Amino acid sequence: MARYSNKINKIRTFALSLIFIGFIIMYIGIFFRTHPIVMTIFMILGLLAIIASTVVYFWIGMLSTKAVQVVCPNCGKPTKILGRVDMCMHCREPLTLDASLEGKEFDESYNRKK
Repeated sequence: MARYSNKINKIRTFALSLIFIGFIIMYIGIFFRTHPIVMTIFMILGLLAIIASTVVYFWIGMLSTKAVQVVCPNCGKPTKILGRVDMCMHCREPLTLDASLEGKEFDESYNRKK
């Protein structure tokens, strides 16, 4: 069984991983101190990864403000839904606002346009 999670949390996790990847790339650049051009390339690539994470965080923040907020019927906490189906941020309960999907097995493919 595939393990699903909330779309907003997935994108935030991706942005956080970009930050760590950027730091690792920059750290690798330190090993090339004797070759300033190679070191500079690694530093710039690491900086670009960190800038990309900032852009992704900004984008998901804007997307999050437009997401529909609902109260999860399972845990009773407020959560946000992106698309036709999504998971609760807290308890991973499958959620939908589409009445035609209620009672069906959760599948992320319901969010894709046919």
